[in-house]
Amino acid sequence: MNSKEDLGRKKGRRLSADDLFNMEGKPSFLQAFPLSLQHVAAMIVGCVTPAIIVANAAGLSDSDSVILIQAALFVSALTTLIQLYPLFHGSAYAIGSGLPMIMGISFAYVPTMQAIATQYDVATILGAQIVGGIVALLVGLFIKQIRKFFPPLITGTVVFAIGLSLYPTAINYMAGGTSNEHYGAWQNWLVAIIVLCIVTYLNHYGKGIFKLASILIGIIIGYIIAIFFGMVDFSSVTGASLISIPQPLHFGIKFEPSSCVAIGLLFAINAIQAIGDFSATTTGGLDRMPTDEELKGGIVAYGISNVVGAVFGGLPTATYSQNVGIVASTKVVARKVFRIAAGILLVAGLVPVFSAVLTTIPYCVLGGATISVFASITMTGIKLITTQPLDFRNTTIVGLAIALGMGVTQANAALATFPAWVTTIFGKSPVVLAMITAVVLNLLLPKPKGSAVEPAEEKAE
Repeated sequence: MNSKEDLGRKKGRRLSADDLFNMEGKPSFLQAFPLSLQHVAAMIVGCVTPAIIVANAAGLSDSDSVILIQAALFVSALTTLIQLYPLFHGSAYAIGSGLPMIMGISFAYVPTMQAIATQYDVATILGAQIVGGIVALLVGLFIKQIRKFFPPLITGTVVFAIGLSLYPTAINYMAGGTSNEHYGAWQNWLVAIIVLCIVTYLNHYGKGIFKLASILIGIIIGYIIAIFFGMVDFSSVTGASLISIPQPLHFGIKFEPSSCVAIGLLFAINAIQAIGDFSATTTGGLDRMPTDEELKGGIVAYGISNVVGAVFGGLPTATYSQNVGIVASTKVVARKVFRIAAGILLVAGLVPVFSAVLTTIPYCVLGGATISVFASITMTGIKLITTQPLDFRNTTIVGLAIALGMGVTQANAALATFPAWVTTIFGKSPVVLAMITAVVLNLLLPKPKGSAVEPAEEKAE
């Protein structure tokens, strides 16, 4: 036991373990792979579901739906790698934070993307995304000056509106999807409720990977049950190729002004909200706050990667809070772990068969799994709002913003006499109107003496 060989083995094991908790550490593949897989399991459903929802709203064919999902995985891998390994690292022009982050397609844009996909097409979403990416880039360059306009009260109100606006999508999916001839059938509701019960049980009683991958496990079990009900159609899988390189400009790019405004505003607030995830990652995994350079580089990369992602057909990305939570709980920050996770996403994005299988998941299964995600987004908004006193001023801001945002969009003909661009920006999704109302009221209404404005610390992916 006291031999140099034994001491060397002990030291080697200790150093190898320490490498997991060091960003520059080099853990073995066997050590890193399970932890990488844990990150992928926690985010992959959230990554592909927005693409599935948008494909359904746009009425895409099975083959185009597969391409949209492929692009989602491919772009998520690419943007994750840029955050891990910044371009021009160490300079004032760095692109990327250099922090252990996982990036993926964001639910925050889903309500607005659904509205644009229904009225226009995917190309219009991607054009608006390019504009949004430029907006995020500018936010990154001027983050110190812009940040003060988005305290937790404002970001919380917007996140709250996002969660509320997603509920009809989840309920329609639980019922089988509005395009399904069996919409509302008891079989759809049974499968959806079983999935919801599994996800809820694992979230509260599961441990380790069972808790972290609760949504994925719920979908797998629900998928198997759906097969026995005859709900799964494998026709899109049989014709899918094994390997396919993402196709630039497959969906095209279109710039429609009102769509650009709607998506651009969301990019601005999501860029601000990303500060929360960067801060939670460094405080949870590195016991420090992020530097100004890390924040600036991370948000600049967020903007540029979304411009590039739009060319490949990838929908808007964002930092993933569930993966930030894993970092905070495990303290594992080795870049190698995150590089392998990005590699898994990249490989999945190059395999159309994998993406085709995802398109066969029945809507009732997705609805049962995602309604809990949407509920958590809503509660995140409430938690952010309540970080500031709920005095008369603040409740007025939140109440009026939500009332106008939700009210105008739910009253279908409320803007019927206005130009089409007004309806696109303000009448299709409650998020934009709620955000504008909250920001304006926060600037105009007098603040109580001695009040302080704190930066946002949480976000919704």
